[in-house]
Amino acid sequence: MKKTIALVGRPNVGKSTLYNRLTRTRDALVADEPGLTRDRRYGRATYQDQEYIVVDTGGLSSKEEGLDSYIGDQAMMAVEEADVVFFLVDGRAGMVPDDEIIARQLRNKAREIYLLVNKTERTEKGVLTAEFFALGLGDPYAVSSAHGEGLDELLSHIDLSDDSADEEAQTDDGAKVAIIGRPNVGKSTLVNRLLGEERVLAFDMPGTTRDSIFIPFEHDGEAYTLIDTAGVRRRSKVSDKIEKFSVIKTLQAIEAANAVILVLDAHQGISNQDATLLGYIEDAGKPLLIAINKWDGLPKEEKEFIKKELDRKLTFIDYASVHFISALHGTGVGLLMQTVSKAYQASRKQFQTNLLTRILEDAIASHQPPMVRGRRIKLRYAHQGGQNPPIIVIHGTQAESVPDSYRRYLSNIYRKVLKLEGTPVRVEFRGTDNPYKDRRNTLTPRQMQKKKRLMKHVKKNDKRKKK
Repeated sequence: MKKTIALVGRPNVGKSTLYNRLTRTRDALVADEPGLTRDRRYGRATYQDQEYIVVDTGGLSSKEEGLDSYIGDQAMMAVEEADVVFFLVDGRAGMVPDDEIIARQLRNKAREIYLLVNKTERTEKGVLTAEFFALGLGDPYAVSSAHGEGLDELLSHIDLSDDSADEEAQTDDGAKVAIIGRPNVGKSTLVNRLLGEERVLAFDMPGTTRDSIFIPFEHDGEAYTLIDTAGVRRRSKVSDKIEKFSVIKTLQAIEAANAVILVLDAHQGISNQDATLLGYIEDAGKPLLIAINKWDGLPKEEKEFIKKELDRKLTFIDYASVHFISALHGTGVGLLMQTVSKAYQASRKQFQTNLLTRILEDAIASHQPPMVRGRRIKLRYAHQGGQNPPIIVIHGTQAESVPDSYRRYLSNIYRKVLKLEGTPVRVEFRGTDNPYKDRRNTLTPRQMQKKKRLMKHVKKNDKRKKK
């Protein structure tokens, strides 16, 4: 699985700024005001071609009441789920009692913890970090979330290798299919129905399971591995307190999968959490099926309303295949794996360059790229740059200026013409370099003089011809 790094610390120490820096986004709210982040936020990051997951958390405080208590619970859950913890402190403010309390809590966790002294730009770093040795978390790292200082050195000390790559090399259990969704929507019931036996604990209580499990099986003679993002737990071991939804385990399962089935409860519709997961699946480029569970017994009017809501809310991910099922009774479940197989095969197809270029030419003829700074974007040819998902690389002049709307247009055209079901198509643009643009700089002084004499001679000849 991909490694996960959780960012924790007091309010306003720079966690969200660091999150934005690592993920290269502006997803996290950033302002000089404590307490802006309340829920955990998840993003994908890369360091030297190693991908990992970053979790931004709300500020921890010793005065935890009401909302502050909720924020503290969310942050500690992130610590429990993460492989690595970045504990941020404010170098300019110095060490405060809350830092000591948080450090004491973190020392009790069996995690790889790094102490980051933030906001150290334009300062004597040794002086600012000295007092934080007393927290007992090893050598502090002087960093600047705002300017990126010290982050390369920090990340170079962390093993970010993807464990799933080794697992995939050791086993050949076919396409990996992740079953994801909120608690109590019927994920484990669906897994049991697909397997035809009670392999995963399922009963009517949300959050009965925590860890993802991998279950090899066969369907129509093909090998698959189901990833149930709720692992096996005995009923007697489940506490009365409702367990939290492990988003990190879900994100890791998405990254490890070749295709994803998102299970929704027909009675609940699409929540903000579902929308977050859909966005992450799209970013990961995974083939997607949406299973609307508990469809049996709904009145006709309610079914029509749900379908209209789905059409309205799923426009941004229109490549997904939607199935209406009952995991408990088996209605509609038989078609799921057939669609999974089609989507997985579509994501692995290979296409010739001349076919992709011809589709590009037809798309441009129907709808020209927009003008940029008064100049027309010229897209010349296309070739395949990767699989799962299919990646189409398009070369041309000013290609890097193509707007996202035109990128989506081309992606939809390729998906439609190539008949790719259930999988996204990524379109990347590359500028066409002029092979002669740097030729002048490579000439020696003697060659430059010879070129000038030749140009003078050409100009004289042109004048004589005109006369």
